[in-house]
Amino acid sequence: MSRIGVVTFPGTLDDRDAARAVRLAGGEPVALWHGDADLHGVDAVVLPGGFSYGDYLRAGAISRFAPVMSEIVDAANRGLPVLGICNGFQVLTEAHLLPGSMIKNDHLHFVCREQVLSVDNVDTAWTRDYTQGERITIPLKNQDGQYVADEHTLDELEGEGRVVFRYQDVNPNGSRRGIAGISNARGNVVGLMPHPEHAVEEGFGPDGGKGPRTGTDGLRFFTSVLHALVG
Repeated sequence: MSRIGVVTFPGTLDDRDAARAVRLAGGEPVALWHGDADLHGVDAVVLPGGFSYGDYLRAGAISRFAPVMSEIVDAANRGLPVLGICNGFQVLTEAHLLPGSMIKNDHLHFVCREQVLSVDNVDTAWTRDYTQGERITIPLKNQDGQYVADEHTLDELEGEGRVVFRYQDVNPNGSRRGIAGISNARGNVVGLMPHPEHAVEEGFGPDGGKGPRTGTDGLRFFTSVLHALVG
């Protein structure tokens, strides 16, 4: 059974949800503490959402210097699959594993909604169980969720197919070009603002127009990486 590390920083909120999603997908969640300088032999890592270190200085900025992040950066550069969700995405940009930055929503308010996304890249470790162009519904909750980058970087992401998810129907935070999630060039590192770990079990996730609380569109993030790990 593949072992998926889930990192907890001070202020992390969604680590237990992420661990549960890994378990429901068929993996073994492994708790990783921000002060660890050891990944304990995990096969992939999830950086979950929350407000690590209280979002002091800038969202994700202090977490980037946690001992565990040095190990994650080195392992990601060697090909370890890493998923950053919401605050985890912010940490990945601060650690320069992904380009661009996250700033406050353009309307300057916290947003919490069921968000429709298009899946624009299925060639990553975290999206291989989706179909190209598929529309999925995932919960979204953030106040620093506006993805920004210079035009050259945006053009590069578009040209290399590294925009993995894009907001549909409404752009909830003003992200450039409607970008909800991106990957690195190798496709092993993915970051997105919406929360797939909150849409993994029937009866609790968003319905996405499919019926009362039947939404499990987030579960395939976690089955995708398990399938990627076994080839």
